[in-house]
Amino acid sequence: MQEQDIKDFIDVTGNALNNLHQFRMYRLLLSRTTDEHESALIIRLQPSVDLSEPSIILEPHSKFLDVQYPAGFDPHSKAFGQSVASKIYEIFLEEQALLVELVSPTDFATISERLTAEMLAGISKRTTRAMKYASTYHLTFSLLTPSAYPTAWNIEEAAKHTLDPVLQALLQVSNFTVDTQILPYATLPPSIQPKYSESDGGWILEADSLRGFINAAEWPLSPSIGAGPTINFVLYIAPSEQSPLLVAGSHTNSWIVPQWGSVAILNPDRDAQSLSTDDLEPVLLNFSSQLLSLLGVPSTPAASLPLRLSMLARLRAASFILSASSTLGSLARVVATLPNIPIPKTVAVSVDATIAHLNLACAALQEGNFEHALKNAQIADAEAEKAFFERSMVGQVYFPDEHKVAVYLPLMGPMAVPLVLSALKEIVPYIKSLKKR
Repeated sequence: MQEQDIKDFIDVTGNALNNLHQFRMYRLLLSRTTDEHESALIIRLQPSVDLSEPSIILEPHSKFLDVQYPAGFDPHSKAFGQSVASKIYEIFLEEQALLVELVSPTDFATISERLTAEMLAGISKRTTRAMKYASTYHLTFSLLTPSAYPTAWNIEEAAKHTLDPVLQALLQVSNFTVDTQILPYATLPPSIQPKYSESDGGWILEADSLRGFINAAEWPLSPSIGAGPTINFVLYIAPSEQSPLLVAGSHTNSWIVPQWGSVAILNPDRDAQSLSTDDLEPVLLNFSSQLLSLLGVPSTPAASLPLRLSMLARLRAASFILSASSTLGSLARVVATLPNIPIPKTVAVSVDATIAHLNLACAALQEGNFEHALKNAQIADAEAEKAFFERSMVGQVYFPDEHKVAVYLPLMGPMAVPLVLSALKEIVPYIKSLKKR
């Protein structure tokens, strides 16, 4: 393309983006750059002799939007720019809605009119399922069997092809530690009673019974390893007398336990002494998808995990910025309410650090360096929490001057009465003598 054609395409498409309804704190800006790292999405314009009309396709597993147009086509026409702008807006619509819900819930009704039913369902599930953000998570994969078999599973080999690529992609947001365990003779709680279904040809677990499926009293599923929260993935082998064991309404025979983990039921060959890679790969693929849901990764665009992870980084950064700012505001109101409260030097240092990292996070967001923004926003939130919950100040907050009066008055009152009366006996004659003089 000619240089002027590129400028015209950017102007036309950029104006079309501006005309679409966008949240005041969330703008989609189109520019020409050579730094792909600082771009949320990269548009590649490609002429093609095989096309009769333009084609706009988001490349799977990448941040590239391939815009192909036939030879001789005017790529900076208004209609073409509007179609490209609409596709860009559609890609980032869920992220914009999530940010609106986070920053200004009152405006969510306006943008929700543009969301599909699938997006609305995804946003609702994300709110209830997602775990609180942490820089490190611990993943525990547990194999539970009601008998002595199987005694082994080839999970390490299966994870190399299914789970490891997802964890490598997630490293830009959080770190992960992983362990596995096998728990034999893990029987179901007495409250779980599957019902046999002739039509399904198996034993059915209804949705109501899934809440009590985890036998927390006998299954050690949440070891305290490391400082990060634990996400549990449980693979339960169906007992021989209740096989096949099926989850009602689930094509993956699994379900997510909000803010805890996931459970899957496997119906293997009864004679199997161990679970092979072929047995485990479908289960781990499902666990990988559910891990993204538990971490709060947006559900769209489904084809591009890098795009969804960059969206998660921006959403997490915005959440930390809001949390740190709110905590600083609460600290300021406490100090204003209790002017006599002592402020240690450590609090002042933490407040300065919070403000500095907030500025760095906001600048990084504007520059498009989303990983840097997330790190600084997380530090700002931690420093704000450290300042607000300073030990020497917390006691003063819950022990104001009114409490001091209530505590010391019963002690000082009986002592003050004779002292005051004695003082009056001494002062009154002295005043009378002064008057006579």
